[in-house]
Amino acid sequence: MLGKKTRGSCMSGLLALLDDVAAIAKVAAASVDDIAAAAAKAGAKAAGVVIDDAAVTPKYVHGFEAKRELPIIWRIARGSLFNKLVLLLPGLLLLDYFLPFAITPLLMLGGAYLCFEGAEKIFHAAFPHGDDEVAEDFDTKDPAHLEEEKIAGAIKTDFILSAEIMTIALAAIPEGTLLVEAITLALVGALITAAVYGAVALIVKMDDIGLHMVAASRTGFGRQLGRGLVLGMPYLMSILSAVGTLAMLWVGGNILVHGLDVLGQHEPYATIHHWAEAAAAAVPQAAGFASWLVTALADGVLGLVLGTLLIPLVTRVIGPIFAAVAGKKKAAH
Repeated sequence: MLGKKTRGSCMSGLLALLDDVAAIAKVAAASVDDIAAAAAKAGAKAAGVVIDDAAVTPKYVHGFEAKRELPIIWRIARGSLFNKLVLLLPGLLLLDYFLPFAITPLLMLGGAYLCFEGAEKIFHAAFPHGDDEVAEDFDTKDPAHLEEEKIAGAIKTDFILSAEIMTIALAAIPEGTLLVEAITLALVGALITAAVYGAVALIVKMDDIGLHMVAASRTGFGRQLGRGLVLGMPYLMSILSAVGTLAMLWVGGNILVHGLDVLGQHEPYATIHHWAEAAAAAVPQAAGFASWLVTALADGVLGLVLGTLLIPLVTRVIGPIFAAVAGKKKAAH
């Protein structure tokens, strides 16, 4: 049997342990609150790129059979989660700790790629047979091959947009422990992915919802609304496809302008900012929209110019080099 002194010692030790556990629980609860608040703040900061991401994605399922739309979106969403949580999250945290100066140049490379991809699509639309290399990119071959190419292209584009989202989120997170920053970034990445691809799935299946309303609605208004959705969705998808291409240009241009500003070349950012302020002052009733529109237009034009200049470099120099390297690797295996 334990003596009185021993029992008292054990009791005080147990109380101390419980007190420590309570303190840890309080810290954990505070951390959860901090993570939630930081995630909300980071998500709000990244909202502009999130909207662009939602605009870009629907064009990758445009033209496919209805039964393939959701599986394609699901595969792109999984790729997006992999991009954010497996590749970008640890990579950005390591870069932020060891090589913080490398983040901006890497983002600018991604922005240049977005400019190239957007300009390439516009070039192909304007000159369908103007460049054999560009035409090869758009060779549909067979539906399964086209689906794989579209998914791969979507995930590649998502990687760049996700890198921008995660970098903005990381910059918006208050400085804290590595664990809190990692959990916050993971939460932001997961929630944004769910929001973007949930919205995309809803958009691309809106015509099916319309068909269901036509068949099941008991009111004339419901059936008319359903018919309107069915008839209007092809036009909406075409519009979203065009907006997605333009979004690549203005997001890519914006990344480059901000990157140049961070690296000490302030003139492009300062000039566009001045134009935006002038537009806002000229239309005070819609100052925010006017400022955004001028900024987006300027960034988009810059992105289109740079992307057009990159087309011959990528298709005739960089592309063949990558193809040759990939061919050698396949031959070696």
